[in-house]
Amino acid sequence: MSESTRPQKPSHYDHNIEPWDVIKSWGLSFWTGNTVKYICRAGSKAGNSRVDDLRKALENLNEEYRHAIEEEKQRDDRKKLRGDY
Repeated sequence: MSESTRPQKPSHYDHNIEPWDVIKSWGLSFWTGNTVKYICRAGSKAGNSRVDDLRKALENLNEEYRHAIEEEKQRDDRKKLRGDY
């Protein structure tokens, strides 16, 4: 996204680098990206306490963990079917 089309940086992201830049650069998944976002803004967004944002980060991280377990199980099942186990 070019600088001219990028929305104004919200005040609750008062860092030199924005979470979406990290998320894109590191190729993070939706859930991991949201975890980073909530950690970065924890307690800085009006109407959200630090505890609220950290809870949201944990919920997103837990969802990423759940997906990772499911992906690993599916990968193991495919290996078993191919006899690679």
